[in-house]
Amino acid sequence: MANCRRRDFLELAIGGALAAAGGALASASASAEPLGPPTPFAAGDVLDMARSLAKGPYKPPKATLPDAFANLNFEQYSAIRRVPGTAIWGDEKVGFALEPLHRGFVFASPVQVFVVDNGQAQRVAYDPAAYDFGKLQTPPAADLRDLDFSGVRVLKAAGGRDWQDLAIFQGATLFRSLARGQGYGVTARGLSIRTGDPQGEEFPMFRALWVEKPSPAAGALSVHALLDSPSLAGAFHFTLRPGDATIIDTELTLAARVAVEHLGLGAMTGTYLFGALDHRRPDDVRPNVYDVGGLQILTGAGEWLWRPLANRDTLQISAFVDKDPRGFGFLQRARVFDVFDDDDAHWELRPSLWIEPIGDWGEGEVLLLEIPSDSENNDNVIAQWRPKAGLAEGATASFAYRQFWCWAPPARPELASVASSRAGKVGKRRRFLVEFVSDQFADPRKAAQVTAAIAATPGQIVASRLYPYADRRSIRVAFDLDPGSESYSELRVVLKMGDTPASETWLYRWTA
Repeated sequence: MANCRRRDFLELAIGGALAAAGGALASASASAEPLGPPTPFAAGDVLDMARSLAKGPYKPPKATLPDAFANLNFEQYSAIRRVPGTAIWGDEKVGFALEPLHRGFVFASPVQVFVVDNGQAQRVAYDPAAYDFGKLQTPPAADLRDLDFSGVRVLKAAGGRDWQDLAIFQGATLFRSLARGQGYGVTARGLSIRTGDPQGEEFPMFRALWVEKPSPAAGALSVHALLDSPSLAGAFHFTLRPGDATIIDTELTLAARVAVEHLGLGAMTGTYLFGALDHRRPDDVRPNVYDVGGLQILTGAGEWLWRPLANRDTLQISAFVDKDPRGFGFLQRARVFDVFDDDDAHWELRPSLWIEPIGDWGEGEVLLLEIPSDSENNDNVIAQWRPKAGLAEGATASFAYRQFWCWAPPARPELASVASSRAGKVGKRRRFLVEFVSDQFADPRKAAQVTAAIAATPGQIVASRLYPYADRRSIRVAFDLDPGSESYSELRVVLKMGDTPASETWLYRWTA
């Protein structure tokens, strides 16, 4: 009998046939959507679903919507709000609450949402009464059944009856989180496929989410997700732990329908419109506009790399070849309001996202894409780990990593780090200023021992100078690049004391 119930549950969840209306629904509380009948659930069920999906042909979800929601613009969609007091578990003092998100705008694909309690899963049924549609002209409630959701917002208790955002799972395999005191910024992807490839990118999606109801003392929330795409299916398990930084442990297993050459793990996207290194500078009252300033990498060999981001006239793809990387991520190092002077966006409050692989990931590369953009509303920079080996048809592969949504990553170089980077034209040359900071530079005797190793390929470094500032605990490196007839140059700067690195390695691609 148990095996029959398990098989029935898999069929219902995959096929989307679980009824969301009528007398079968039971309400968990007066402040949340009704729930479907309970069905036994175990974490391994999601992997069974993924493997079952991968054995058959891909069937895209039915993303049709009622006319009232099919063609919403951003402002109209944003006007759809949850009715206060309707969060799932909002009155149960378990430390977390859920708000299923409405479909519409670019979020047309349906996502089934389940809550799990004591090994029993119940599907959350769509209820229009849980939403305030503002001025939108919506169909009668009786015609709005079985819409499902576009994702879910996770809230954490903030004392009393107050709640704060912790994470959002919405759109393809996208999810976002933040640290205490921050606003949303960088976005994570559960998986990317063929990102930046000439034949075009494939966008997998989460078809269903299962959120386990935590105990009051747990302090963590467990979310399971079923991924599907034309090339593969997969099972994800996220464990969310809020604190001064939010930690999300991610475990995933992928099952390939067809051979997949290029996968992206730990993928993330962010916004970089302009900064002090760019020549794409619009007539803007703000000096800088970006929610992530650079890509940090800790290689398998233990070298710390810092690659400032840029907004170019053409697509730029950079690959940092490595084996068993120790960490990588998009960081926001500018934490002072005056860097941005933006009273609304507050870019200085955006999270950094740092990823630490769990286990050895083998050979591959950290892939960085910088996409031209004229809008601060576009995520135009992408980073991910691309394994050298893809997936053969019918093969499975498992990975795990830990995310830190934070002010600064827990793992930081003991060496000097880059505080700022600037560039500008000097005659026919390009002048660069890179400032490294370290407590040891407060001692003029130590600062005097520092040299700079500077390289350009192609091109030539024709002048360089170091400017130590004890009061700033910094050393500024100024150098001129003569590119000659070249249209690009890969630049590299590292400070040294003797033969020993004294700083992280600054990397940058200059383009004409």
